Amino acid sequence: MTTQTFSSTARSINWLSGSAVLIASILALPVLVICAFLFAGSVDVWSHLFSTVLGDYVGNSLALLVGVSVGVLLLGVPPAWLTSVCEFPGRKIFTWALLLPLAVPAYIIAYTYTGLLDFAGPVQSLIRDITGLGYGEYYFFEIRSLGGATVMLSLVLYPYVYLLSRAAFLEQSSSALEVSRTLGYSRHKAFFKLALPLARPAIIAGLTLALMETLADYGTVQYFGVATFTTGIFRTFYGLGDSAAAAQLAAMLLGFVVLLILLEKYSRRQIKYHANNEQRKQPKLVKLSGMQATAAFFTCLLPVLFGFLLPGGVLLNWAITQAKFNPQDFIELAWNSFTLASAAAVLAVCLALILAYARRMNDHKRVQTSVMVAGMGYALPGTIIAIGILIPMAWLDHQLINLSSEWFGFNPGLIFSGTLFALLFAYMVRFLAVSLGSIQTGLEKIKPSVDSAGRSLGCTPVQVLKRIHVPLMRSSVLTALLIVFVDVLKELPATLILRPFNFNTLAVRAFELASDERLIDAAPASLMIVAVGLLPVILLSRSIARGKE
Repeated sequence: MTTQTFSSTARSINWLSGSAVLIASILALPVLVICAFLFAGSVDVWSHLFSTVLGDYVGNSLALLVGVSVGVLLLGVPPAWLTSVCEFPGRKIFTWALLLPLAVPAYIIAYTYTGLLDFAGPVQSLIRDITGLGYGEYYFFEIRSLGGATVMLSLVLYPYVYLLSRAAFLEQSSSALEVSRTLGYSRHKAFFKLALPLARPAIIAGLTLALMETLADYGTVQYFGVATFTTGIFRTFYGLGDSAAAAQLAAMLLGFVVLLILLEKYSRRQIKYHANNEQRKQPKLVKLSGMQATAAFFTCLLPVLFGFLLPGGVLLNWAITQAKFNPQDFIELAWNSFTLASAAAVLAVCLALILAYARRMNDHKRVQTSVMVAGMGYALPGTIIAIGILIPMAWLDHQLINLSSEWFGFNPGLIFSGTLFALLFAYMVRFLAVSLGSIQTGLEKIKPSVDSAGRSLGCTPVQVLKRIHVPLMRSSVLTALLIVFVDVLKELPATLILRPFNFNTLAVRAFELASDERLIDAAPASLMIVAVGLLPVILLSRSIARGKE
């Protein structure tokens, strides 16, 4: 390698490292803003919140976390165990079908079941027609309640627990399970005494993901009238017009998220699980028959039925037979959603390539820390990110307006906070971790000798990334693009807060129609979101099919 080539390589590495630090610093801005407002703002508004509704926010949020924890564990762990070690009718289908509820956002399944189970819905109407009873003369589960929100969130979030716990069950040593049988353990005792404790880290990790999504939810709890931190942030920001108090509530919500992460790490303290790779062979499946096979079948069927098949079928029926919508408006909504999601996906992948490659080229602690910070946004609810972005950008816009009016005599309007720039920024903070994980996985599969070979031919690190690495990890790049695209398409709270005036997406339109009790008219937009959301689920299903069975 010539001196000139070496110098060019060093400059490229420095550029990549500096870019990684800069990107991480910018993406950390919303969290820093939220933390800065923790002890600022109006004391009167904060005192009012503390004496009136703050207790409800904390209590309901905790109750929701507890309820969803129970729900996702019950819906996720038993099917994971059954599809891993047992043979029964439909097992191969259930291994991937149990992932389908991931395609349905919680707020959409909430609208669907409200249309089915509300007082005016077909289920209660049928009960009244059959029994002749009137309003208040019979008991029926109140869907618009804390319990209803718990059920809705559990139905769409259990796949996090199912996916990780099933992977853990599949990786457990077959000899360990066989030895347990020689010690007199029954299948049930082996599950509770051996398999379940060994899979605990994976189960806790999946549970933590589900609970962070629960804290981030806005559409479901708002529609059901459940006062949580996310609904409180919206009410404080829009109703009271106090951005500082909204930021303080966001800081408390951030504290809940941090506590969940710390608890997840604490649960794995000083615990290590080892398995011999040579022994990591899937044991022979236990063939079930009779009542056991029937019980296993329905244990796996019910989450899929109520989490995907039933709401998906209802949405399809409403969209085809009853929904009223303007095709031109629908096309505009779809165009807005798809162009916004496409732009966010491309930008996220480009930033992820820079960060991941910078870490590969420079293992300095500063670069590693920057990559870690840039990937932390996925744990933050969209509401926190939106408030943390809107406050500094609104301040910057007003400063520019004042300067422009004073120096040039004209008002340029909102340049940052009132445009798609703020929305794309929020999406980068929220979803960069998704693309970063996929890109890092793809880069790890490429041997370091490939980099050396490329540089020996006179290519700079950036040229090696562009000409060699990106083509080699094309599938990882496409996966990252697709997952970010779908996540942006489903995102609701950040889009509601930061979208430009008179700019709607499919998610926002579905939310607006449902809020106006036009549940059937919200079906086409909701169905489109669910249909597109199936794409990453298909990728996961194919990955499982190629994996260990």
